[in-house]
Amino acid sequence: MKNYLVGVLVPLVLFSCKSKEKKEDKHFISFVSLIRSQVAHVDSSLYSIVKIVYTDSIHTDTTYIPREQFEEVARDFLALPDLSDPEVAARFKEEPIIYDTLINQVIISYAPLDPKKEEFKSQQLLATPVPGEESRVNNIIITREISNRDSFLHQKMLWQMNRSFQVTTTRQKVGKPEITTTTRVTWNEDVYK
Repeated sequence: MKNYLVGVLVPLVLFSCKSKEKKEDKHFISFVSLIRSQVAHVDSSLYSIVKIVYTDSIHTDTTYIPREQFEEVARDFLALPDLSDPEVAARFKEEPIIYDTLINQVIISYAPLDPKKEEFKSQQLLATPVPGEESRVNNIIITREISNRDSFLHQKMLWQMNRSFQVTTTRQKVGKPEITTTTRVTWNEDVYK
């Protein structure tokens, strides 16, 4: 009986170890970490933080945001799935890296393996290559969709490193008109004018 168990268990253990080894080890960029570092920087800065809200293309509200509330205002970006987590990365794939010579940008894109199961449909990072140095990250672009029986939400999100972010949200509930809201938050934009 002892030999029988050894004969069954050893191949089973070896097979399970081999199947784990075959699992692809993905090393994706953590967009959440980049944004968290930006939030921490703004949190400890003396920038004036301005929030502008447009509803259906009509300017409706401009407010100054206290630094302590900046993280809350950036919550849509902080809700991104962290692609550096192996369990999360297993649900995503890296698209072929593109170098756009027209804008001198490297574009790194991630998409879900099963788009129906994921809210975040795409995550893109645009960076300027700098010879002899690390590339400089310029923008992060996110697309998010949530759809159920009684409502639809679509978000286009843009984070411009060290200066601003924008979230355009389109919502529609059954039997109601579509509402588009654009929220733009700036903190260091005058440096780039």
